[in-house]
Amino acid sequence: MPDATFLFITIDCEDPAHLAVFWSALLETPVGDSMDDGRFVFLEGGGDLPVICFQRVPERKAVKNRVHLDLSVVDLAAATERIEGLGGSFTGQEHTLETFTWRTMADPEGNEFDIAVG
Repeated sequence: MPDATFLFITIDCEDPAHLAVFWSALLETPVGDSMDDGRFVFLEGGGDLPVICFQRVPERKAVKNRVHLDLSVVDLAAATERIEGLGGSFTGQEHTLETFTWRTMADPEGNEFDIAVG
C-alpha cells in the first residue's frame, strides 16, 4: 500500500453549506455529511467524481487559487449560463490552445475553476 492515498478535495470558504449547494447542483451530486457543526460539508463522490469537502475558514479569498478544478462541458456558452444561474460568475477569461478552449469561472465565493471543451 502506498504511503498516501487520495481522500478528498477541500475548498476553503466562508459558508460551507451554501457553497455545497452550488457545487451539488453544478455537478449533479448530492450533498453528503457534515462535521463539526457544519464547519465541514461534503459532496458525495462516485464514478468519475471525487469527494469534495467545503471547509469554513475565517478569512475571505484574497488571491488567485493555486489549485482549481477543471470541468469538461459540451457547450461553453450553455455551461456559462447555467453556472451564472446557480450564482457563479464568468471572470471574462477565455483561452484557446490548439483545439482546446476553456473559460475561467468563479463560484459564489470567488473560487476559480475552469470549464473546457475540445
